[in-house]
Amino acid sequence: MKTSQPGIFQRPVWVTLFALTAAIAWGWAYPLIKLGFSEFGITQEMMGSKMLFAGIRFAISGCIILLVALLSHRKFGVAKPINWLYLFAFALVNTTLHYAFFYIGLSHSEGARAAILNSMGVFLLVLFACAFFKSDQLTVRKILGCVIGFAGILALNLNGEGIGNFSLLGDGMIILNAICSAIAGLMTRGLGKRVDIFVGTGYSLAGGGILLILTGLAYDGTIPCVSTYGLIILSLLIGISTLGFTLYNKLISCNPVGKVAIFNSLIPVVGAITSCLCLAEPFYWKYLIAALLATSGIYIINKGKK
Repeated sequence: MKTSQPGIFQRPVWVTLFALTAAIAWGWAYPLIKLGFSEFGITQEMMGSKMLFAGIRFAISGCIILLVALLSHRKFGVAKPINWLYLFAFALVNTTLHYAFFYIGLSHSEGARAAILNSMGVFLLVLFACAFFKSDQLTVRKILGCVIGFAGILALNLNGEGIGNFSLLGDGMIILNAICSAIAGLMTRGLGKRVDIFVGTGYSLAGGGILLILTGLAYDGTIPCVSTYGLIILSLLIGISTLGFTLYNKLISCNPVGKVAIFNSLIPVVGAITSCLCLAEPFYWKYLIAALLATSGIYIINKGKK
């Protein structure tokens, strides 16, 4: 009797390769978004323009995924009408709110700082998964890993005198973004049960992007300057969204959450390094300490997982 072989998205080597690709791609988004703000002439106080910029990115990304799904003859149908409500909620959390908070927070924070602070979403996802999925049990190892990881976030928010430099529009928005990311990670498992995960990802990005565009226009958002360099940056961001979400959502839908989430520890490291290199931001040793603690926390959580 033949035993069924795991699909490519469940084979350890490919899980590692795909998850690494998604994490590294998302890490590059931090400096590219800030470069995009500068090139398109979007300043800190231009709330509507930030939403419009984000919406254009994700709406186009979602349409690309849906076009590929159409050409590859995937099923677009949804099992039950009520599942459209789930898709709407997923799009709202995974794209609209997630990136509204992200774009606002990133415009009020250094890219390196935001990248590391955003790693909070990984630990929240691990804890949420333990509460909602039987396959993810809460263990002493996971608790220890979360404590160490949050210590990294605490280290990030201390200056030389030990006083927090917390900013509501900067750090506060990034934390809300991390919470949305964790909730969306949980919802991804349910998404695959209601619609083809590839199609569902396209619906989420396109629908969430359109909501961002409408919000941006409602707040008088505009794109003040359009240049070739700016369009190149936008194209790179669209590519990051298309590749990252397609791979990550598929991996989450058919693997234990912790097995995939571990690779997101690379996002703050890549984001911090690329922000310092591309944006000429000052490098602080606390960035390295915070990144190492965050990475160590996620490694401890997943150490010994089979």
